[in-house]
Amino acid sequence: MHIKNILNNLKKDDNQAYLLTQFTNIDYISNYRPTSFAFCIIKENPIIYASEMDMEIAKRDSAIEVKKYEKFETMIGELKSEGVKNLAIEPSLVYSTYEKFKDDFKIESKNYIEKERMIKSSSEIENIEKATEIAQTAFKQLDITNRKETEDVLAFDLVRLMIENGASKESFDTILVSGSNTSLPHAVPEHKQLETPILIDWGAKYNGYCSDNTRTIVYKEKEHEIFDIVKESHDKAIKAIKPGLKCCEIDKVSRDIIKEYGYEDKFIHSTGHSLGLDIHETPGFSFKDETIIEKGMVITVEPGIYLEAEFGVRLEDTVAIENKSRIIGDLAPML
Repeated sequence: MHIKNILNNLKKDDNQAYLLTQFTNIDYISNYRPTSFAFCIIKENPIIYASEMDMEIAKRDSAIEVKKYEKFETMIGELKSEGVKNLAIEPSLVYSTYEKFKDDFKIESKNYIEKERMIKSSSEIENIEKATEIAQTAFKQLDITNRKETEDVLAFDLVRLMIENGASKESFDTILVSGSNTSLPHAVPEHKQLETPILIDWGAKYNGYCSDNTRTIVYKEKEHEIFDIVKESHDKAIKAIKPGLKCCEIDKVSRDIIKEYGYEDKFIHSTGHSLGLDIHETPGFSFKDETIIEKGMVITVEPGIYLEAEFGVRLEDTVAIENKSRIIGDLAPML
């Protein structure tokens, strides 16, 4: 179905083929995840040119034809022999690869694959749900009350627990930080004992699909005050989500709550992002994203307030869009 949809888009735009090199895009189309490099060309008879190192797994896993990559001239010659003149490319294609094709084809950057990946199938959502279950189970098993332990060791323990519970790996570098470092949205765990508050942003990968949650454990009065504001923003944004609205409208709901309390300039990122085979996909809940929300999308909601050199609070859940939004997982906002 995905290939059929892309072929229809190619025809509408008078393109004869679509070049993919991003590993997750190739995986999405073919069920084969490259380990070295590969060129997937979507056309009437789609084909993947895989490296010799990957030929065994490519032939085993790919749902479309696989050939061993020899050289660019071979690929270009075969495309030209099939009458390909207009070649669409994914926007992420590296410039050095673009240079190899630009003299032989009229090239257009197209996001056909990103649009396909916006809407998750029931099996994709099941994989995200399982990844979330694994990650949340691991979190519940983590001894976060052990204040004598260091951030980096606890982060390592959380990754280990996710793998023990069935994850293939973490879905991104685990953030487990405390004290003033929580005011840095992408802080790195340090070799220091836990302070307050404690912020954990973590996720598991299962069957190729990602999960993503954030929890902030607060102790002091000011931390609780900020947490309550963030939670209100989080909850009202999730409640507002429904098909037909624009993504930017949900960002506004979340941001307006924080603005009411005077912390507008302390919410320094978008409200959320889609996820799937990649941890960051499109669309997202940001002020500039006017994508219409549709059933089947899976998007995070993660407002935060960051007080420079003091502390930060972020609360994140992943939601599946149905007739309204449904939070994936069962982890309470505050433990």
